[in-house]
Amino acid sequence: MKTKTLKRDKVNVITLGCSKNLVDSENLITQLRANEYDVAHDSDDDANIVIINTCGFIDLAKQESVDTILEYAAIKQQGGIDKLYVTGCLSQRYKDDLEKEIPEVDAYFGTLELPGLLARLNADYKHDLIGERFITTPPHYAYLKISEGCNRTCSFCAIPLMRGDHVSKPVEALVKEAQSLARRGVKELMLIAQELTYYGLDIYKSRELPRLLHALSEVDGIEWIRLHYAYPSKFPLEIIDAMARLPKVCNYLDIPLQHAANPVLARMRRQINREETETLLDAIRARVPDIALRTTMLVGFPGETDRDFEELCDFVRRACSSIRTKKAPAPTNSPMTCPKNSRPNAPVNSWKSNKPSATRKTRKKSARSLGCFSTARKASILSAAPKPIHPKWTTKCSYTLRLIMPVSAILHRCASMKLRNLICMALFLAENQLFIY
Repeated sequence: MKTKTLKRDKVNVITLGCSKNLVDSENLITQLRANEYDVAHDSDDDANIVIINTCGFIDLAKQESVDTILEYAAIKQQGGIDKLYVTGCLSQRYKDDLEKEIPEVDAYFGTLELPGLLARLNADYKHDLIGERFITTPPHYAYLKISEGCNRTCSFCAIPLMRGDHVSKPVEALVKEAQSLARRGVKELMLIAQELTYYGLDIYKSRELPRLLHALSEVDGIEWIRLHYAYPSKFPLEIIDAMARLPKVCNYLDIPLQHAANPVLARMRRQINREETETLLDAIRARVPDIALRTTMLVGFPGETDRDFEELCDFVRRACSSIRTKKAPAPTNSPMTCPKNSRPNAPVNSWKSNKPSATRKTRKKSARSLGCFSTARKASILSAAPKPIHPKWTTKCSYTLRLIMPVSAILHRCASMKLRNLICMALFLAENQLFIY
């Protein structure tokens, strides 16, 4: 007599949004696999359980998340999948609304409810896996999320409402995670957080990113450490001093400035003005003259006057005056505009925008024409020259980071760091026809 074989559940985890969401998905996949689930990430293979990790930062991200939920809700109604779960920022902020509007979803979970999601799948949250992580990126690099949440009060941002207050991970836990990643062949760590420079204030009562950089630099196998999402106000220059001292820390800093006109910066609640910003950039360049700086700018912010916009353009021209590159194709979403209601629940949404959409689009187009922006999705302003024959070399367009990675994957086993970097630079220049002086 034949017996019926039970089909093993297969889970497809779909990640939308930023690299911090990606790390959350990687932790979820690690936990599910430890519970003997067959798990895929963003896969086209048949899966009977789908988990969507959503983003809710701006309108486009919100719409993408809702569209993806609706797509799989329809598939579920047609019998294509058995279970559908939603987690992440959109679910955190709009859980009640989503439950009413899309009841086909079996359950919604917030950004910090991983144990609850696992329990719904009859899986245990394994504390011994903290620091271990399945990576979905190419094997030569990985993101390292050093903290969660944000204590800043920027008027255009709803991240604190979706991610909560800033919580740093202990240095020891991050070193353990970095060691685990290095054992699996990871060569480059990209440090990410909602606010990188705030690291340590909550658990050590002081800013301890330099201490963390020293500890991570001692991890065998890690060759490059790159810093993302720094905040300009009260920026601790000890970070740049550590960058100058530590060969593994790239001469690269992602530091969103958002604007240059003081009235707009004040309305944004950025806690810094143009003069302080220029002083900070001068101090950074004095410590690391060949540093590459990447930033984002918002145009069309409520209350932005023609004079404010011209001041922003003047700042961009001055910041880019030392950069001589072949002009890249115009980016599709760069620099970022700030349409009303683009950041759900942010204080800016209660303000009356004095500029119509057409004006914001015109300013965005004008800012693009300055020629300082890369083909990345966000505006990028980069400064100074690279060090192409040094382990800390960086190039001057943000999109080069992603283009360089596949090259480093092939060449990271080269015995000579100097030779490897020369080859990487040559291949990059040949592929992108980028002139660097």
